Amino acid sequence: MSEWETALAIVGMALVTLITRGFFLYPEREVPLPAWLKQGLRYAPLAALAAVIVPEVVMSQGQVLGTWQDARLFATAAATVYYFSRRGILGTIVTGTVVMLALRIGLGW
Repeated sequence: MSEWETALAIVGMALVTLITRGFFLYPEREVPLPAWLKQGLRYAPLAALAAVIVPEVVMSQGQVLGTWQDARLFATAAATVYYFSRRGILGTIVTGTVVMLALRIGLGW
């Protein structure tokens, strides 16, 4: 790319960023959202979290795990059981971490 094309690309990306991030700041009054959209947006953070965490748990180096002997699977299971029994976030994190470290250091998984 030439310098001119690079500068044009940077300016274009900056404009797109400003328009999309400031979309809700531009109108004079609040933009009404349909009820179905508000309901759907309630699940967006959970969907984003699942999209980040699930591949990290079930894949290794771009391949689906071929064995059940992976510390991440057991750590996830232990953390899930803890969360649904106690509903505590800190305990969930600590439980998953302790199980994973115990399996990785203790059994070499």
